[in-house]
Amino acid sequence: MFGIKYIKFEAMTYVIHYKNGKISKEGRGLSFFYSALSSSIVAIPVGSNDIQFIFNETSSDFQNLTVQGQITYRIENPKQLADVLDFTVDSGGTVRSDDFEKLKQRLMNEAQTAASAYIQSMQMRSTLTSAKTIEQQITEGLSTSVAVKSLGVAVMGVNVTAVKPNPAMSKALETATREALQQEADAAIYERRNFAVEQERKIKESELNTEIAVEEKQRQITEKKMEREVLQSENSRKLREMNTDADIAVELKRKSLVDAKIENEKKEADAKRYALEATLEPYKEMDWKILSAISGNNNVQNNIALAFRELAENSTNINNLNITPDLLQSIIQQR
Repeated sequence: MFGIKYIKFEAMTYVIHYKNGKISKEGRGLSFFYSALSSSIVAIPVGSNDIQFIFNETSSDFQNLTVQGQITYRIENPKQLADVLDFTVDSGGTVRSDDFEKLKQRLMNEAQTAASAYIQSMQMRSTLTSAKTIEQQITEGLSTSVAVKSLGVAVMGVNVTAVKPNPAMSKALETATREALQQEADAAIYERRNFAVEQERKIKESELNTEIAVEEKQRQITEKKMEREVLQSENSRKLREMNTDADIAVELKRKSLVDAKIENEKKEADAKRYALEATLEPYKEMDWKILSAISGNNNVQNNIALAFRELAENSTNINNLNITPDLLQSIIQQR
């Protein structure tokens, strides 16, 4: 009625109410009545927003690359943005123009400009692994961009989600990488086999060294045994020599003893012989008959023996002699 209307905005929307070309009221989340005939309302969302971007660049080795990512921003100075772009809304609160898309496009252009210089200075292989560096380049470029500052926008963050070559080059890189990985795998197998051979060599060398050490110890043991046997033989020889020398000394002593004993016995025999000779010397010239009579052996047997001896001595003078057993028996019984 009479062009008077009511409008209400959310808390995350910054509202500027122009009346007759001048600011009547401004702030976040306003609701008010206004005259459609003399009013103009600008509504700018001040919450954070995300922009998905994707653009193509060429590396220093003339390879096409696709950079894909996201920019997170918020409108820090709504009045400054309202002076640059048109965010006027209709009676229903809907922005009439497409300047919101212009804002996004300008931010993407600034992001691409910031990344282009870096990507064009790098070779493709290096660029594919430099997503974080590209993020930093875009963040710094947006933070220092005069155009971004003039929009009253603050960049909250940049994420580069992918850096890709064209499909043909991607396939070639996959092939090259696969071959490189296969070569690395072959090299690893070779290294493993070589390591196994080296370990086997070390084991065999260790075994040989052990055998040599064992043989050396065995030789030392054998030498020690031989030295011990030689020493034992030498000791046995010395012991035998000592025993022999002792036996010789004993024999010499025994010989001396025997000689002395013989000498003593000889002297004793000489003494006995001398005594006997001295005793018998008076009887040396006497007749045996007298000696027999002196000895006192005048028994029957001795007398018979003497009688037969005399008969034998005078046998040449006897013509006939008869001696019977009875005679001898009777003579013996008369003793």
